[in-house]
Amino acid sequence: MPAERLKPEGPGTAEPAAPGLTPEEAFDALYAQAAPDLVHQTFLLTGRRALSREAVERAFQQAWQRWPEVAVDADPVGWVRAAAYEYALSPWHRLRRAHKHPDAPPAEAGRRGQELLSALLELPPPYRRTVLLYDGLGLDLPDTAAETEASTPAAANRLLHARTVLGRKDPDLAEPEELHRRLNALVAEEPVADLPAARAVRTGSEHRTRTWTRAVVGVTAVLIAMTGFTAVTAPTRYVPVNAPGETVNGVPVRGGPEKLRPEDVELRDRLRSEPNPGPERLIPVAG
Repeated sequence: MPAERLKPEGPGTAEPAAPGLTPEEAFDALYAQAAPDLVHQTFLLTGRRALSREAVERAFQQAWQRWPEVAVDADPVGWVRAAAYEYALSPWHRLRRAHKHPDAPPAEAGRRGQELLSALLELPPPYRRTVLLYDGLGLDLPDTAAETEASTPAAANRLLHARTVLGRKDPDLAEPEELHRRLNALVAEEPVADLPAARAVRTGSEHRTRTWTRAVVGVTAVLIAMTGFTAVTAPTRYVPVNAPGETVNGVPVRGGPEKLRPEDVELRDRLRSEPNPGPERLIPVAG
């Protein structure tokens, strides 16, 4: 494998598609050119081979879904690279058992290469990505900042901090030239990634698009049905509900008479049927 695996891929460095190619042929050419390199770069970000291949495949699927946009981009490789890096560095992969722990570094890399990979993986993901783009791929600082969605001063601070941390592991890594050489040597020891064919990636992208479209249509239909059912069964006017009273400091709840018990109903009926014969009304008589 050539030592120039981490060759610069900044804006303007990607080879434009030859004129007259169909969209499928242009995509296949981009895939053949960039996919192996992107897998090896992503391995430096994650330390996980399976996740690296999955991230690159998913990124190319996204590229095929948005091919009219990617085809006219000034740097199609950079577009796919950014998508692959974003997917690979997603924190959700830590919850997946297959990607919970990094793979062992390649034995051919030697002790210094293994130490470099371990030191890279100890960096926070944004710092790791900044080092790879700037010191590994050779992008300039503004392009590195743009791809990592940071300001140029923030990207510079990340780069300086990452170099300081790596320099503590090995003083030689504080030199950009040595760091670049070590990154190239580490990736050069990785075996060639077993990638699916470009046609399989395009087919998977189209299948994923159809699946998501059907899911969205199904969910929309369910929501419409539920909305219609609610509109039919809902009451036409609002009936306020009286809140139950509460006893405050021993004072009983103010309200109307309570419901009569059976014995109360019997007593009431007796009183109504048998009026009390009391004394006749005293009527004053004028003298």
